[in-house]
Amino acid sequence: MKLKIAFIVATVGAMLGTTTSVLSAHHSFAAEYDGTKPITVNGVVTKVEWTNPHARIYVDVKDDKGTVTNWNFELGGPLQLNRLGWKRDAVKVGDQVKVDGYLAKDGSKMANARNVVFADGRKVFAGSSGDGGPTQ
Repeated sequence: MKLKIAFIVATVGAMLGTTTSVLSAHHSFAAEYDGTKPITVNGVVTKVEWTNPHARIYVDVKDDKGTVTNWNFELGGPLQLNRLGWKRDAVKVGDQVKVDGYLAKDGSKMANARNVVFADGRKVFAGSSGDGGPTQ
């Protein structure tokens, strides 16, 4: 009996420790991004990360002078993106995209994506936590 109780306590403790570490790794939109600084970029996808707590796409963006900068766009989590109709292979390296989002507060080339528009005109909501809904 004591062994069962010890096992249950250890299991619950391990589960709580895991949950706490996952939750502490997550952040609020307002902590990292500035909802008053929208950005729109056009470029080519260079990397896709389908991971928790947020999926990410990396996009090479060329400015007027021809300089290429790699942007990191945070999307919703994989489960949320699935619920929005995304599939793991919805965006691929080499895809031409337009991304609307909100700049990171730290001035880095990072943003929270709101919408992703593909070369064929498909527009998908990126699961942004910034304002909770797609534009029309």
